[in-house]
Amino acid sequence: MSRSRQPPLVTGISPNEGIPWTKVTIRGENLGTGPTDLIGLTICGHNCLLTAEWMSASKIVCRVGQAKNDKGDIIVTTKSGGKGTSTVSFKLLKPEKIGILDQSAVWVDEMNYYDMRTDRNKGIPPLSLRPANPLGIEIEKSKLPQKELEMLFHGMSADFTSENFSAAWYLIENHSTTSFEQLKMAVTNLKRQANKKSEGSLAYVKGGLSTFFEAQDALSAIHQKLEADGTEKVEGSMTQKLENVLNRASNTADTLFQEVLGRKDKADSTRNALNVLQRFKFLFNLPLNIKRNIQKGDYDVVINDYEKAKSLFGKTEVQVFKKYYAEVEAGIEDLRELLLKKLLETPSTLHDQKRYIRYLSDLHAPGDPAWQCIGAQHKWTLKLMQDCKEGHMKSLKGNPGPHSPMLDLDNDVRPSVLGHLSQTASLKRGSSFQSGRDDTWRYKTPHRVAFVEKLTKLVLSQLPNFWKLWISYVNGSLFSETAEKSGQIERSKNVRQRQNDFKKMIQEVMHSLVKLIRGALLPLSLREGDGRQYGGWEVQAELSGQWLAHVIQTIRLTYESLTALEIPNDMLQIIQDLILDLRIRCIMVTLQHTAEEIKRLAEKEDWIVDNEGLTSLPCQFEQSIVHSLQSLKGVVECKPGEASVFQQPKTQEEVCQLSINIMQVFIYCLEQLSTKPDADIDTTHLSVDVSSPDLFGSIHEDFSLTSEQRLLIVLSNCCYLERHTFLNIAEHFEKHNFQGIEKITQVSMASLKELDQRLFENYIELKADPIVGSLEPGIYAGYFDWKDCLPPAGVRNYLKEALVNMIAVHAEVFTISKELVPRVLARVVEAVSEELSRLMQCVSSFSRNGALQARLEICALRDTVAIYLTPESRSSFKQALEALPQLASGADKKLLEELLNKFKSSMHLQLTCFQAASPTMMKT
Repeated sequence: MSRSRQPPLVTGISPNEGIPWTKVTIRGENLGTGPTDLIGLTICGHNCLLTAEWMSASKIVCRVGQAKNDKGDIIVTTKSGGKGTSTVSFKLLKPEKIGILDQSAVWVDEMNYYDMRTDRNKGIPPLSLRPANPLGIEIEKSKLPQKELEMLFHGMSADFTSENFSAAWYLIENHSTTSFEQLKMAVTNLKRQANKKSEGSLAYVKGGLSTFFEAQDALSAIHQKLEADGTEKVEGSMTQKLENVLNRASNTADTLFQEVLGRKDKADSTRNALNVLQRFKFLFNLPLNIKRNIQKGDYDVVINDYEKAKSLFGKTEVQVFKKYYAEVEAGIEDLRELLLKKLLETPSTLHDQKRYIRYLSDLHAPGDPAWQCIGAQHKWTLKLMQDCKEGHMKSLKGNPGPHSPMLDLDNDVRPSVLGHLSQTASLKRGSSFQSGRDDTWRYKTPHRVAFVEKLTKLVLSQLPNFWKLWISYVNGSLFSETAEKSGQIERSKNVRQRQNDFKKMIQEVMHSLVKLIRGALLPLSLREGDGRQYGGWEVQAELSGQWLAHVIQTIRLTYESLTALEIPNDMLQIIQDLILDLRIRCIMVTLQHTAEEIKRLAEKEDWIVDNEGLTSLPCQFEQSIVHSLQSLKGVVECKPGEASVFQQPKTQEEVCQLSINIMQVFIYCLEQLSTKPDADIDTTHLSVDVSSPDLFGSIHEDFSLTSEQRLLIVLSNCCYLERHTFLNIAEHFEKHNFQGIEKITQVSMASLKELDQRLFENYIELKADPIVGSLEPGIYAGYFDWKDCLPPAGVRNYLKEALVNMIAVHAEVFTISKELVPRVLARVVEAVSEELSRLMQCVSSFSRNGALQARLEICALRDTVAIYLTPESRSSFKQALEALPQLASGADKKLLEELLNKFKSSMHLQLTCFQAASPTMMKT
């Protein structure tokens, strides 16, 4: 046979596996030019030409027949192309056995089936007919005796239709040697059967849809043919006969299967009813079980049983079920009331609150129990805060001591965030601030401080759980998953509506906390209407700066703890305002107390002078201020979110004025010490620095200080204050971020200089006036006359006496402070030179001898005190010499020089003090 076309080529088949008589679609190339060109079609070796339907040169539809091979090629043969080839294969599956009661979309070959009722040794009821091999794999009978199996599985059965079916017995009996892979296939078969059963009639119709369409097409074609022939309604026609045959077949089938199907339906109904009763028999015991579980506190069990009963019997129409279900609902209602009561009880832990809310949510309790709990917790917190204040006030009235009650630090169970508060206020301020205190003073906490600590501890114990309860309410974690899904929309509306209400609750707690603290520590900052509710403390003495700093640290830690809860800053701003007011108050009180303590420093002046002419008073003063500023270091420093205490001009001005007041108080102390009468000076404790020379030779005999010596000591201290102490204090103020330092320093320096000048003038007046007053009587002693006098034989005694008095002043000043010597002697020399100049100018005329005597004495004095001369004293000496006549001859000059040398030589020892190293002249 000659071929004019290429041989057929099969490139695809759909589906590629199936049981016999499965309808498949073959696709490929050169599958024939028409139905008559197709002369052969085999699938897995079976001829399928009879069922083949040629559609096009690339598509053929047919049904797979019975074949010996499980898998094979699809071979198409045509007249034009000959025998073809295939690039795909088809897998033939074994057909499932269809029972006599199973539905089928195709006609079943009854020759391949047998009656299952005769397949067993013992009789089986018709209603329990099931496939003999439910696993769908080859059965391999076990050789174990039946009696041993019955003894091994006592009371069980290998029949999978029995209620006491034992899977292990069945597998031992039928599949003892089956491989694991075969058992895995059996599991797959069981899943397929279960899915097929669940799909029901729909799967049956879907599986046989093509068969229904073919039958419909065939019937429609027959009907059209009969209509065309006109034989549709002719009596005795083929249509009529076919109808009669079908009716008889239907009636016969109904007769055969009606009784069987009826009994099957009845048995299934009975079995289902018994299964339901067996499964939900707990309903009859549920009311009693609910009461018992409620008494034991097993609320989870009660809720689970209730949900189970509600899903099964919530909409039942059975009267018995309705009766018992009504008792269950009554018990659940009692449980709702009990849980709500427990939820609103205070105090309660957050864990218990969440648990009760979740229970009520699961039980679909009416209203909003979570919000009721939040409201109850809010009222409870406010009540605790007010009770805390009342309790401390009662304790204060019962025991009015300033240092009670004792703060129990050992038994303090507060969280660690406040556990170290009692140790933060270290009041160690130096020896002058620790007198009269023992080691236990730090544990004696004032009532108001103890109240603030207990109040903040209370808030920190309540507010975190209160805030977490709200967060859980917002995000829905309070509710179970079921309740969350059912009430999510309604709850989101409630959250939006109640967000402002909760914000008001938090603000009310914060306002109450702040007002209670203000009532205890800052009562003047409260409004008139709040004084009675939040104030009323009987304040006997104001808290010290150290205790206020301790309170500030307590409130700061409270603020940090609340911030850690992620509470919005706008709700906590009122606490920041309180901290700022307390910081300002602490600074004011500390500076005021510092001024009081410095005022008492005058009582502790020991008048012990060191090598530099200083007592311990300037050092004590500086230490007092430094310790005060150090105690304020933590108060002045700004923590995160805090404002500077000096941001308000009014505060700056007040702090500056208090700082100036401290300096002026000390200056006043110095003035008081310098003017205190001798009888008021306690010198019994006087001593001298053992490392210094014996500077108090004249003092040690009677251990007393004169007013002039006290003036010198105070002047020495003033000089040191001006050059060192005040500048150091200004640096400390600047280091601690104080404002207005320039003004403080300027005003303080001005006051100090004014005191220094006043005291200096007083001392000069005491020392210079006697020397100046002795000059004129000494000059004219013995009726001395400048016009008529003997030739000069040396310096007269009045001048020597003045120099001795000046040496005494030098010794007194040098004993106290070397640095004061130039300043004092320069001023004394000015006074003496001025007086001497006045006296010389008052002389009307000088004789030759008188002029030479006057010039000798003036030059002797000038040369002796040369290192202490100032422009003023130089001018006075010059004026005095200009008032004298000039020397007439060289002999006079020579005599003058000889007499000067004689004077200096004879008084060399006395004048040594005027020949010491000359320090820089101090400005008077």
